[in-house]
Amino acid sequence: MDIARHMTISAVLLGLFAVVGTGLVALTYDQTHERIAANEREALLRSLHALVPPDTHDNDLSADTLEVVSESDFDTDEPITIYRARRGQHPVAAVFTTIAPDGYSGSIKLLVAVRADATLTGVRVVSHRETPGLGDRIDERRSDWIHVFDNRSLHDPAPKDWRVKRDGGAFDQLTGATITPRAVVKAVYRTLLYYREHTEEIFAQAAQSEPSAQ
Repeated sequence: MDIARHMTISAVLLGLFAVVGTGLVALTYDQTHERIAANEREALLRSLHALVPPDTHDNDLSADTLEVVSESDFDTDEPITIYRARRGQHPVAAVFTTIAPDGYSGSIKLLVAVRADATLTGVRVVSHRETPGLGDRIDERRSDWIHVFDNRSLHDPAPKDWRVKRDGGAFDQLTGATITPRAVVKAVYRTLLYYREHTEEIFAQAAQSEPSAQ
């Protein structure tokens, strides 16, 4: 009986600990998830505004979005979010969450900002797993290589030159790392092609939360 009573008490105590622990986790989540979401939105806005300054548009860039899924255009079946900047309802720029799926160590996530006139305001790396000291120099915090895209377009350089120099193109590769910049150049070029073919519908469609297949 003593053993059974001891086991019952232990089971009850363990159950109480589980309930209390779960409650604490839920309480912590309730108190922090709004702050975490706000911090993530602020970080996103800083990245977006680095490419499309807030004084160039009068809409909420983070809320005026469109999502597309087009593996034939982007070489990935992951949804691509497009943030749209407008001034007085007139298009200013579109920022794509482009993915370069063929980096040396996996996918490279980018922000590619295209002005209404189809020129690039710039490109930024959002996340990657490229080799430290080599491929990671695509990150603005490691080098200024990513600025090679500033003000470029489908005509600057010519389409045949949208490759790294090792492949006969116009863009510098990184010393000891060709696969990484090659993937980024190709992804940016694909984004510009998509923008050229879909400019009107990008800015005509209403903001949405669900991806639309193209």
